[in-house]
Amino acid sequence: MRGSEYAELKAFVAVVERQSFARAAEHLGLSPSALSQTIRQLESRIGARLLNRTTRSVAPSASGERLYQRIAPLFREMTAAVSEASEATGQVRGTLRINTLGIAARTLIGPRLARFHQAHPEVLLDIVVDDTLTDIVAGRFDAGIRVGGRLEKDMIAVRLTPDLDMVAVASPDYLARRGTPRTPEDLHDHACINWRLQTDGRHYRWEFERKGQRLDMAVNGPVVTNHADIGIAAALEGLGIAYHFERDGVAEHLSQGRLVQVLADWSISRPGLFLYYPNRQHRPALLGMFIDCLLDRPQGV
Repeated sequence: MRGSEYAELKAFVAVVERQSFARAAEHLGLSPSALSQTIRQLESRIGARLLNRTTRSVAPSASGERLYQRIAPLFREMTAAVSEASEATGQVRGTLRINTLGIAARTLIGPRLARFHQAHPEVLLDIVVDDTLTDIVAGRFDAGIRVGGRLEKDMIAVRLTPDLDMVAVASPDYLARRGTPRTPEDLHDHACINWRLQTDGRHYRWEFERKGQRLDMAVNGPVVTNHADIGIAAALEGLGIAYHFERDGVAEHLSQGRLVQVLADWSISRPGLFLYYPNRQHRPALLGMFIDCLLDRPQGV
């Protein structure tokens, strides 16, 4: 294979995996116009349209998908081989694509970005925050981070956190005005901050358990959101009761008295956060380094 043919195929794989000419061009160190020309040359040489492009998206055609399925594993193997060779010489470089829940981005990844970069300055982290349970294989991600009970099948999983406690919280001002609920049924007389599920747009039904009795309830209130920061802010402003993972920005407000937990004896726990990746024969070296960082293991090469 000539060097120009390899470059064309590499460019094609980058566009398919990033679903964007702009992101692929940035990854490859090319201008978007140069990348477009490279793809046109590849399509001309093959004699088929490989990518369907609109003003908002790019996706492989039927011919492009067949080509991608054949060559992508080869490029992954070459990338892994280069990564392993680089690791042996202490020069670790490459790109790691991670699909993650917002809670993991805020509590695990964000606080450790600088440390990871300092240990591996030649590694590009491509982090996509996504609460919609994207298929990481179809999305061409190296790994995903999800709550344990929602992992995709046929994956290798690495626990990152203990189980996550769910807490119902409100501001002292709200409770002074509206009173404190004693049972989940009391929530029908309260303003509640609703959570919209990104998977299908439905409102999350609040779940409770005590002494083997399980309840799930639809609640109502002045705000509905799909972002934890908004829900917590609404609770801090006294707009109602919110229901969130304790470690997702709530614990500090509880310790400082800005929020108060209610219905504590009805609280439930969820399986913790797990990083998961396809069941391949070899875990990519870069992914192992990323996992070590998230677990606060010593960073080194």
